[in-house]
Amino acid sequence: MPHKIYHGKTGVIYNVTKSSVGVIIYKRVGNRYIEKRVNVRIEHISLSRSREDFLKRVKSNAEAKRKAKADGTHLFLKRQPAMPRDARTVSTQDNLPESIAPIAYDTHI
Repeated sequence: MPHKIYHGKTGVIYNVTKSSVGVIIYKRVGNRYIEKRVNVRIEHISLSRSREDFLKRVKSNAEAKRKAKADGTHLFLKRQPAMPRDARTVSTQDNLPESIAPIAYDTHI
């Protein structure tokens, strides 16, 4: 397997042989990134899934645009950050508070 610092990293394949691939990976060294070329066996390679969400979003946006154009409405397609949750009130009507205490540590096996 490649060295532990390369596990889970994303890189670009630049060379393919019968049993391995060459991968360009940018390794952080101090305050800069150095391009490293690593030869990795095919069993240790997996396709990056980071693009799946993007492609899914492109398809859904295209479909939404088609529908909005047919309806003649304006559509806002930009992604929004997760907004704060709605405010709510916790009632103690049927939810009485209870006192809790830590359980003593038991060394019995």
